[in-house]
Amino acid sequence: MTEQTPHITDSHCHLDFPDFEGHLPRIVADAAAAGVTRIVTICTKLKNEPAVRAIADTFDPVFYAAGTHPMSVATEPMATVDQLTALARHPKLVGIGETGLDYHYTSESAEAQQQSLRIHIAAARQTGLPLIIHSRDADDDMARILTEEYRNGAYSCVMHCFSSSAPLARAVLDLGFYLSMSGITAFPKSTALREIFAAAPLDRILVETDAPYLAPPPHRGKRNEPAYTAHTARRGAETFGLDYAEFAARTQENFDRLFTKAAAYRAAA
Repeated sequence: MTEQTPHITDSHCHLDFPDFEGHLPRIVADAAAAGVTRIVTICTKLKNEPAVRAIADTFDPVFYAAGTHPMSVATEPMATVDQLTALARHPKLVGIGETGLDYHYTSESAEAQQQSLRIHIAAARQTGLPLIIHSRDADDDMARILTEEYRNGAYSCVMHCFSSSAPLARAVLDLGFYLSMSGITAFPKSTALREIFAAAPLDRILVETDAPYLAPPPHRGKRNEPAYTAHTARRGAETFGLDYAEFAARTQENFDRLFTKAAAYRAAA
């Protein structure tokens, strides 16, 4: 990485997945070379939290979040607010989740998913950490629950890998939440999704990989990794009509504003 390489943050990936086993030192180094100076790796099952925490403890640029993925709710013990708030005491745990609703693959567990989502919201509210949301084919219930819960007490939130409808985008933006651009936004046929992002306030935009999934061009179809956040961010800059350095700087400001614990850790480092 040169002095001229803009700094960006991969706000969502899964470094504990088998795809990266034995390769993490190179993955983190390659990310840094691409300007990706911070990485948030996401625990999707609480039983895996120790392994995810160990990755964050091993690599200085890596932070983590923990929760129960909606597609795992039916097969994992229901998380508790006390569990999640206890985990949040770790200095590098910077978010709650990912949680949310997925009716595409796991609609049969919709009721349990909604219960789990509300538990995670309560933990986000108590800890002051941002909620990390996965949403697929559940726009109406997602907008309803997030809005209901916000009326019960404010909390912060990012819609990770946002690829849902314009009405859901408007609903969450009205609550002051953030939208995260994944590699999907760089796919040639994602014009409608890019239009949703272009209509959003620039100060509510993050970038991510969701690695090992959803690699952006020119790596589409291959294993994604944090370094490729730069490809998505360059496409994001085009979407907002900015040069890359300006867009990168704005997304960094947005990440710091939302993930205040990560920003404070970095400032103290």
